[in-house]
This record gives sequence, C-alpha cells and structure tokens, in this order.
Amino acid sequence: MDIISILDQIDSLVWGPPLLVLLVGTGIFLTLRLGLLQVTKLPLALKLIFTAKNDGSGDVNSFGALCTALAATVGTGNIVGVATAIKAGGPGALFWMWLAAFFGMATKYAEGLLAVKYRSVDANGQISGGPMYYIVNGMGPKYRPLAIMFAASGVLVACFGIGTFPQVNSIVAACDSGLGIPVPVTAAVITILVAMITLGGLQSIAQVSEKIVPFMAILYIVSCTAVLVVFADQLPHAISRVIQEAFTGSAATGGFLGATVMMAVRNGIARGVFSNESGLGSAPIAAAAAKTKWPAEQGLISMTGTFIDTIIICTMTGLVLIVTNVWSGDAAGAAMTQKAFSAAFPQFGTLLLTVGLALFAFTTILGWNYYGERCCEYLFGVKGIKPYRYIFILLVALGAFLKLDAIWLLADIVNGLMAIPNLIALLALSGVVVAETKRYIDVVKRS
Repeated sequence: MDIISILDQIDSLVWGPPLLVLLVGTGIFLTLRLGLLQVTKLPLALKLIFTAKNDGSGDVNSFGALCTALAATVGTGNIVGVATAIKAGGPGALFWMWLAAFFGMATKYAEGLLAVKYRSVDANGQISGGPMYYIVNGMGPKYRPLAIMFAASGVLVACFGIGTFPQVNSIVAACDSGLGIPVPVTAAVITILVAMITLGGLQSIAQVSEKIVPFMAILYIVSCTAVLVVFADQLPHAISRVIQEAFTGSAATGGFLGATVMMAVRNGIARGVFSNESGLGSAPIAAAAAKTKWPAEQGLISMTGTFIDTIIICTMTGLVLIVTNVWSGDAAGAAMTQKAFSAAFPQFGTLLLTVGLALFAFTTILGWNYYGERCCEYLFGVKGIKPYRYIFILLVALGAFLKLDAIWLLADIVNGLMAIPNLIALLALSGVVVAETKRYIDVVKRS
C-alpha cells in the first residue's frame, strides 16, 4: 500500500461523519443559543471592522487582527480548495460550503469572543490567546491535555498543513504553468520574503497583511465578477445546479465521473472548513491580540472573516468554475481555475489568476506562521519561538517539491485533529459566550 492510500484512509477516518456532525452541529447549537446572531448582528459586525475604538489592551488594532486572520484563511482554499471540492463533489458541493459557512459564522464569533475573554501575557510581554488558553482558563486546569492536543495539532497544521506545503505548492505550480517561472526560482523568492516578514513577529505580519489583504480580496472579486459578466447567460443555470445537485448528486459528464450527495456534502464541508477555518481554532489566536476591552466586539469582527472568505470569495470562485464548465473537464486544482479565467480572457486570464493565487497563498503562509508560533510558545515557552521560526522558513523552502495529492490529504488530517479539542471547548463554554454577548449588546443599546 502506497503513502497516498494510507493517508486517504486516515483522512476518511478523521473526516468521517462524527467530525462533520460535530463541526456543523456546534455551529447550529451556537446559532440557536445566540438567536441567529450571524444574521441580526452582521451589519454591526461589518461596521465594526472600520469603527472599532481599539481602546483595550492588545498588540495590534482590531482591523490588523482581522487582516492577520484573513491573511491565513483567504488562501489556496478559496481557489484550489473550491476547485477540488467541485471536482470531487460536483456543483452541489458549493451549497454545502455555504451552509457550513453560515453556521460557521456563529462558531467563529464564539472563538473570537473567548480568545479575548481568556487571553494572557507571555514572558516577552506579548498577548497570547486562543483555544489552548480558553480551554485551561475557561474549562479548568484538568483539561490541559486538550489544550496540549490543540497546540500540538496547531504546530503540525502550521508546519505541514495549511501553513506551508499547500500554499507554496500552489504558488510554484501557478507561476510555472502560468508564467513559465522555474519552480526553484519561485521557491527561493517565497522563502526570502517569508523570512524577511515573519522574523519580525506579529507587528510585521499585521502591517503587511493590512496592506495586502484588502487589495488582493478586491482584485480577486473584481476579476471573478468580470468572468461572470462574460458568461452572464450561464449564471442562472449555474446557481440552479448548485442548489439542485446539493440534494441529488451530479451525473457523469465530460471528464467528470459523477458524484453522490454524500460526496458533495463531505467535500463541501471539508473544503469550506479548510478555507474559512471556522471551528478549527486558528483565527482566535490572532483575535486575542486585538486592542479591545469587549470580547464580544472582537467576536463580531472575527465573524466577518468567515462571511468574506466563504460567502463572498469562495462563492465567486465556485460560480466561475461552473459557468465556464471547466469543472467537468480533465483539469484539476489551480489549473482548473486558470482554465476558467482563460476562457473569459484568453490574453490575460492566466496572469490574473496567478497573481491572485500567489497573493492569497503568500499571506496564508504569514498568518499561519504566527498561529504556529503561538502554539509552539504555549508548548515550549518563549524559548521555542526563534527555533520555530527558522524551522518554519526551512519547511516553506521545501514545500515547493512535494506531491499535491499527499499535501491535501495531510492538510485535511491535521485540520481535523486541531478542530476536535476546540469544538469541545466551544460547547463547554457556550454559556460564557451567551453571557458576554448579552453584556455587550446592552452596552451598545445604551450608547
């Protein structure tokens, strides 16, 4: 049995029905307890992105914390991950990404709130927070094994999952096929840039993210919109297929072998989580560093990350793939999305997609470097920070030369292992989330 087969079996076990039920179930449970907060408070959340007072203790402003989190979440999952989901599960997979993201917004809200509520200060005077802290400080010291499990999984995800290999692999593949840049050259440039930024810590990462993330998101959304305008006559049919095939499966067509409803559900939810990271416990690590005195305020701002990532950006990618009909062909991953852009703009479509993918993937590397660093600091103390940074940079350099199939499988596995302790904590501390929410809403009403 080869390594791909072994990883595939482990992946199927980790991402079986129990974890999918736990992920979506946690979102549904929090949605009900919070009274559809992701709907009723979304306008306030979007407003807070730009109007939060930043009057509490922290390392970066709320916008910087959100951009750092978005830097990590808006990545190859939005381009390659969506393509992979639709290739395996058909257009219906996009519907299940939407559903997972809707309930995931409540999950992301709770994560951000608890991160600020239970954050602490490390030996270097920097804010440390995230699931490992709200597990121990919120649930109690006897649950430390869960915190250690999360932190260890977080380091693995940063070093061998979302944080390095899939991102670097996607960048070098896109630059090689789209621009003809040799893999070693692209790998060297990425490694040098990552080293220059990440060695400066959170302040450096946040400053870069605040500049790149808004630009890249707008550029990509405008590019996708342009493709949808070119294929506007196909758009109503594409939306209809997404909804219909979410419940009926997709018939074989072209190079596509067909998909069952379960394949659409599994791929839609798994790739959606890979993209927006709701329930994974990563975003609260950045949220904890925000300058705010209201946990619920940062929770609302964190919630917008899932909305922007999946409801907006992943939807754009999915519709582009479906209206151009490239999803049913032989192309896969980034090559599929490149083909879609080229179908609309033969002269410069590939360049547009390559630039978008490179920016998305690069910022994800930066965000996950910080997540892994905080997890490493929890496990080994501040003395582990510098060695971690150097190891991370080395892994980025190596990430260009690994096989895509193995990379995605490995990323899926460690994602699941990271989510489990975080979801347990969210359920256990849901009462705290509700109480803090009421306290903040009362203040907002009086102001």
